[in-house]
Amino acid sequence: MIPVQLISALIVACGCSALADAMQANFSLDNDIQSSFLQRRLKSQERREMQREILSILGLPHRPRPLLQERHTAAPMFMLDLYNNAILEDSYKPAYTTPGPPMVTQQDSRFLSDADMVMSFVNLGDLDEDLRLYHQHHREFRFDLSRIPAGETVTAAELRIYKDFVHERYENETFRVSVFQVLQQQPKRELYLLDSQVVWAAEEGWLVFDLTVTTNHWVINPGQNLGLQLSLETAYGERLNPRRAGLVGSTGPRNKQPFMVAFLKASGIHLRSVRSASGNKQRGPHRSKNPKPGVAPSQVALKTAEAAEVSSVDPKQGCKKHELYVSFRDLGWQDWIIAPEGYAAYYCEGECVFPLNSYMNATNHAIVQTLVHFINPETVPKPCCAPTQLHGISVLYFDDSSNVILKKYRNMVVRACGCH
Repeated sequence: MIPVQLISALIVACGCSALADAMQANFSLDNDIQSSFLQRRLKSQERREMQREILSILGLPHRPRPLLQERHTAAPMFMLDLYNNAILEDSYKPAYTTPGPPMVTQQDSRFLSDADMVMSFVNLGDLDEDLRLYHQHHREFRFDLSRIPAGETVTAAELRIYKDFVHERYENETFRVSVFQVLQQQPKRELYLLDSQVVWAAEEGWLVFDLTVTTNHWVINPGQNLGLQLSLETAYGERLNPRRAGLVGSTGPRNKQPFMVAFLKASGIHLRSVRSASGNKQRGPHRSKNPKPGVAPSQVALKTAEAAEVSSVDPKQGCKKHELYVSFRDLGWQDWIIAPEGYAAYYCEGECVFPLNSYMNATNHAIVQTLVHFINPETVPKPCCAPTQLHGISVLYFDDSSNVILKKYRNMVVRACGCH
């Protein structure tokens, strides 16, 4: 059975010697990034422990089980374009492509760079066809924002509606498309104008309406989330069915259906604590001038010089970065994680012994600690080979409500190792 503590250490890739031995016993170090990171099939208990620990690192209370896994509808395609933008920021090349032109604008890219998480929401306010004929001059939208995690602030929110080219008698006209917040349903409906745009009938593409202020209000006061209403008028004030102007509804082509997207940023950052494998470094007494009682400074220098002659480390055995690929597919999560299928986490392993050569990227403290270890090895341990530079990854996945979430996770990939 693989201990939970080991799995946690694997993900953050902290590699002291005991951890490295366990990793070599349980994990393959294949250079092929698409290969499995497991040498053998997981036992069911091991799989459950790994899933539980990785879900905890991802900040999820349980494994999502979305009812719908449509990846070629408008919201997942837009989110996949955002994902490609996110991994480009991390200097990775896009591994996933979407059909048609990119849906992400420059403004969306700016929103993304400032966000920790992005969530898309499907419209729950569709009317059936009979009621749609009754409400022919407007369209209803309702989005469940209860999935937004506590502590997250909406930095930007958008309603995105696709407009097709109009071939009818309105072809050379303009329309005003307005989006209202529903303030009251009964006894008489009250509306508040949020955003409006003037579009040409011949225009084609995504219309984007700003919902930032309203979304934050709904997050704080969920009982006041009564939905949105979209209305359309000609230049002469004539009200039209939005379908007549080419506005695609939720019964239209899957890749053109309307959706809402919110960019979120944590108002208070709570980092998962990871116990350092070298937490006992400072248990020994301070010995700044004479590390061992009864040993003169000249004897210390002689002992250090002798140690340097016999303890030179082969660069192949010194502290450095090693291959480690974590596969979400091997965990059976391909039904809810859209991208990536896995990621190269890497880990640090190797000797940190005197003398610490330049390729070991040692801190000044590690150099001093190494010297003291040779003088008094019973009291002061050797430095630990550990990450000196960590980068994040972005994960795109469905939640239980089939909303699509793009989240950035810090400190998941080792970029450099050194002696600490």
